[in-house]
Amino acid sequence: MAKLLAFPSSDAVEEGRGGVGEPLPEELTLELTVTDRDTLAELWTRPAGRCRSELALQALRIGVLALRQARGQLDADLIQRESRQMLSTLAGQLHNHAQQVQQQLASSLKEYFDPQGGRFAERVERLVKQDGELEQVLRRQIGGTDSELCKTLVAHFGDQSPLMKLLGPDESRGLLKALRDTVEGQLASQRDRVLGEFSLDNKQGALSRLVQELTASHGKLNGQLSEQINLVVKEFSLNEENSALSRLVRNVTHAQQTISREFSLDNEQSAFSRLQKMLEKTNSAIHSHLTLDDDTSALARLKKEMLGILEAHGRTSHDFQEEVKIALAQMAARREEAARSTQHGLVFEDAVGEYLQRRSQQRGDMYERTGNFTGLIKNCKVGDFLISLGPECAAAGATIVVEAKQEAGYTLADARKEIEKARENRAAPIGLFVFSEKTAPTGLEPFARYGGDVFVIWDPEDAASDLYLQSGLELARALCVRAGTQSAAQAADFSAIDAAILEIQKKSDSLEEIDKWSETIKNSSEKIKEQVRKARQSLERQVDVLMERISDLRQSVQGAGSEH
Repeated sequence: MAKLLAFPSSDAVEEGRGGVGEPLPEELTLELTVTDRDTLAELWTRPAGRCRSELALQALRIGVLALRQARGQLDADLIQRESRQMLSTLAGQLHNHAQQVQQQLASSLKEYFDPQGGRFAERVERLVKQDGELEQVLRRQIGGTDSELCKTLVAHFGDQSPLMKLLGPDESRGLLKALRDTVEGQLASQRDRVLGEFSLDNKQGALSRLVQELTASHGKLNGQLSEQINLVVKEFSLNEENSALSRLVRNVTHAQQTISREFSLDNEQSAFSRLQKMLEKTNSAIHSHLTLDDDTSALARLKKEMLGILEAHGRTSHDFQEEVKIALAQMAARREEAARSTQHGLVFEDAVGEYLQRRSQQRGDMYERTGNFTGLIKNCKVGDFLISLGPECAAAGATIVVEAKQEAGYTLADARKEIEKARENRAAPIGLFVFSEKTAPTGLEPFARYGGDVFVIWDPEDAASDLYLQSGLELARALCVRAGTQSAAQAADFSAIDAAILEIQKKSDSLEEIDKWSETIKNSSEKIKEQVRKARQSLERQVDVLMERISDLRQSVQGAGSEH
């Protein structure tokens, strides 16, 4: 006789199912007489009291769920509702993200390119406005009387410039004064010489000799000689307009006038006036290209291009959001179709294979998919994957057979039978059985070991459950090392491995207890989070211990092999 205190499940309470037209009570007391021998044998293995009652409750819950599933009463509305909520939440987050990106982009572009108060417009305005920076720079360089260009021209061509001083007629060191002094000096010297040559007082002069010679020979030449002398005097006289000295003075004056005319602003054809016109034209061109009033200006064209780019970006962002929504809808439809069809088991098997292949490559092991090939047993393909430990492992060459299963109604007993058959079919001493979170038996611990077989529950869509599969794979590796090593020195190292395995099993039990807390006590969220954190840290530490011990065993085995 067993007295059971039954609590209603969360699913039943949520749906409000109970007696006919009556709400569910908080608890229900049953007195049952068990006559089935298999059930008696299982209950008898547990001590009387709470432990046996909990086992009976778990068996009753599994039976009720199995009967409900058999009657076709599994409610898919919860899955659909959660899927719709997940899609709605994801769509909302994408929409919010798109709005935030659009707002940030619009804010940044407005901050820089807003015609009213943007930084770019403000900078351009400061640059090209009246009395702006550009005008001030041009004014300082080529502006009024205090500009750099004017100062430079005044310094080089002004009244006080060295050039004007040299060209000034009143300057004592000027070019004209020096030329005049030189010409006058040469004229005086030549005049003195000419006068000396044509002076009758100079007996050695040419005139005296000529007079003497002419007097002696030709007296008629006196008149002609006087005319020639007058011609020579006229060439060096400023009173004669066409004399050589007058022409020289006119050339010097013309040169001075030409220089003054080229550097005068009163003459529109002067070089200085043309330079001023060129600078004004350049200033006008810069202003015309940096204004928004003219649609053909460079700044206006830049604005149009930026607006076009922003519009194209908006269209691209909208198209991308639509594509994401369509892809998410298709993904959700494929998941729902896979959940309804018979192919979901193959999808889970592929996910397990990808994870095992990745971990095997990281650890230097050999990975092989064997589910499509027969093994040692005739016409038997049991055993989905086979992992051979790499040469760096202490038990190099040892094999681990892995079986992945996502099938409703598959019990732990069925899994133990199948993994045992898989070990026999693949000649592997250690087996790893991976249940899917969606179809795992109710009440099954997420991590368990029975002899040389390891059983884990894994959800490929939940990264947190990767720790169970990783721990199960490392435990299987450790069991291979222990099975392949028999020396006494290494037995001490296996004690640490056994302690790590026991700690992992202990923490997996605590995770199962956490799962019970989460179903029955809604106000213990902080306690659950703290327990999960501690359990996860402990599991990670024990996995590290396993890896360190396996490394030590590998080194010891290699050392023993080198000694032999």
